[in-house]
Amino acid sequence: MKILFLESFFGGSHRDFAIGMKEYSTHDIDIVPLPAGNWKWRMRGAGLYFAKHIKNIDKYDLIFASDMMNLADFISISSIKPIPVILYFHENQLTYPLSPEQKVDLQFGYINMSSALAATKVFFNSKLHFDQFISKLDLLIAIMPDFKPGWVKDEIVKKSRVLYPGCRFSESDIKHDRPEQKDEPPLIIWNHRWEWDKQPNIFFSVLRLIKAKNISFRLALLGERYEEMPYEIFENAKKEFSNEIISFKYVKSKEQYISLLKKGSIVVSTAIQENFGIAVVEAVKMGCVPLLPDRLSYPEIMPGKYLNRILYSSKQDLILKLENMLLDYHSYADLRKNLSLFMGKYSWQIMIKEYDREFEKIANRKLK
Repeated sequence: MKILFLESFFGGSHRDFAIGMKEYSTHDIDIVPLPAGNWKWRMRGAGLYFAKHIKNIDKYDLIFASDMMNLADFISISSIKPIPVILYFHENQLTYPLSPEQKVDLQFGYINMSSALAATKVFFNSKLHFDQFISKLDLLIAIMPDFKPGWVKDEIVKKSRVLYPGCRFSESDIKHDRPEQKDEPPLIIWNHRWEWDKQPNIFFSVLRLIKAKNISFRLALLGERYEEMPYEIFENAKKEFSNEIISFKYVKSKEQYISLLKKGSIVVSTAIQENFGIAVVEAVKMGCVPLLPDRLSYPEIMPGKYLNRILYSSKQDLILKLENMLLDYHSYADLRKNLSLFMGKYSWQIMIKEYDREFEKIANRKLK
């Protein structure tokens, strides 16, 4: 099969997801990307751009599009009715939390809704994400002044399913058999976007309290930066933790990034928005012990029998568990190995089989 992949925000996990699918699928995938940035314009304008930019679109058996575009615009202008289209939700604008400076703009949620209606099939990257989006649809419809499309939710539900993203790592990348270095403090990894919804202010305030107790650690800040980066928080942290920081930049090279993850001991998330958590899965696969909030997608994607050790319920709980890990990190060796092995289920080598089956099923439906 020949598949067209439309990615209007080709950066971070979106980019990695697209590259991984192309690399591992048994089908021939052409990625047409737009640069990451100007997300509001991507939502409004990417469909228009793709509709006129892509030539010979009828050579494709299937179209796969990520969520940050107006799929309804693209389909109507391109006149691709015979070609089935899959919409993949990495995130959505109905449930995405607003920064303190932002105001609610329901047009972007409406674009997500109309895109889902226009698609042949809709995939969500976690059950949590699907449930939250569907629940918000009721609220969106409820505030419409009249002629409310009450049928919309059921229409989207019946064409939707959860399909976890694949992650790009190989068995040769795993470090769980590497002897621990005993002459250096544990290395804490922060590999999330440098944006407010990841709550870097909470993360650094926890480290500040840990440091005040003279508990040693090293720190690597590896996340990608966009236009809304909270500069002051990170610049202050750069000064405050200058003795602990070994890396303070986004690492573009996948090899260098994986190399730093392999050196990591603990990966921490303080996010208020995470529909799956590819960055965390990557770090855990490479041997980092996770400390994660007991909400978002983490109770869903992490093994249940370890949740009480790796999830925290409050800031105080995070501080306590991080202290214990830093002071007695070597006692977590078995947990680290077991979690690393478990993350293998999210590798593209495993996940691509499910994707390819879905592609074939949807395309065959068209051929019939």
